[in-house]
Amino acid sequence: MIERALELAAQARLTAPPNPAVGCVLVNAEGRVIGEGYTQRTGGAHAEIMALRDAQARGHATQGASAYVTLEPCAHHGRTGPCCEALVQAGVSRVIASLVDPNPKVAGRGLDHLRAAGIRVEVGPGAEQARELNLGFFSRMVRGRPWMRMKVAASLDGTSALGNGQSQWITSPQARADGHAWRARACAVLTGIGTVLTDDPALTVREVVTDRQPVRVIIDSRLQTPPHARLLQGGGPVWIYCALSDPQRQAPLLAQGAQIICLPDSQGKVDLQALGRDLAQREINEVHVEAGSKLNGSLMQAGLIDELLLYLAPVLLGPGQGLMALPALQRLDQGQALQFLDLVRTGPDLRLRARLQGREHF
Repeated sequence: MIERALELAAQARLTAPPNPAVGCVLVNAEGRVIGEGYTQRTGGAHAEIMALRDAQARGHATQGASAYVTLEPCAHHGRTGPCCEALVQAGVSRVIASLVDPNPKVAGRGLDHLRAAGIRVEVGPGAEQARELNLGFFSRMVRGRPWMRMKVAASLDGTSALGNGQSQWITSPQARADGHAWRARACAVLTGIGTVLTDDPALTVREVVTDRQPVRVIIDSRLQTPPHARLLQGGGPVWIYCALSDPQRQAPLLAQGAQIICLPDSQGKVDLQALGRDLAQREINEVHVEAGSKLNGSLMQAGLIDELLLYLAPVLLGPGQGLMALPALQRLDQGQALQFLDLVRTGPDLRLRARLQGREHF
């Protein structure tokens, strides 16, 4: 039943953020499924409420039922009411939850409320899979910053752009569509001013169907973003992080609907650590990075990158820009260790996903 609840939770991955993607299955005393549900869009019903509604629509009584849910039922009044109380009112006799909710507003209170009402509670089945589905949410709640995934398309010899900056397109249409699917699951797509000036990207999700466009985030220390940039021509919110408080440069960008956040560091650049904290405060769970080698390197050195999404084309391009600009090392053991997660064929290209070692342990 937990496996089924996880399948339901996966259906909410694109629409639930900033809420976690959660699935719920209700089972009667005879072991028959009487209701199913998953988290709806922000402000909509949570998985438990949807499962209870489904049971009611099917004409099933929920008294004495067991609820299998991939995350602890919430215990607070937020955009919706507390799910733990809804389960109590429905007469559920047992709740099997994969994980305790890391949200400080919940953090075990939902399970305590259920126990106080005489409901048997079990925690743990499907925990690893449920957490993987919601790494961004857990990262925001526990670390105070989003889960940051860097996407790079490169030749087999590691060139992500030619020396003249040309990079469109190294990989195939299939690889680009796959990249858009990863964009779609993120809360924000982040790039730098260098990419904006060179490629003039839209950074919207276009190759896959989605009802939610991620926020576009530009790191632009000196406010060089052109007011006519494609990023500013519709497609959802745009946040520009800068290090320069200049009303004259801000005015045309504000007129295009951009939001400008000034976070300077001591060197006149955007404070990347403060950026991570600010994105979390704005309820950003996952960030999908599509930037040039310079910003990629800066984000990696700042310790903000958690995962790499590398598309490799079967072509050799010779010298050019690499995956990320990192300082030279003196010893091999100074390198950043990674863990390979999967290797997938996307058209003629390969998609390699790797995680920085230890990143999921928080």
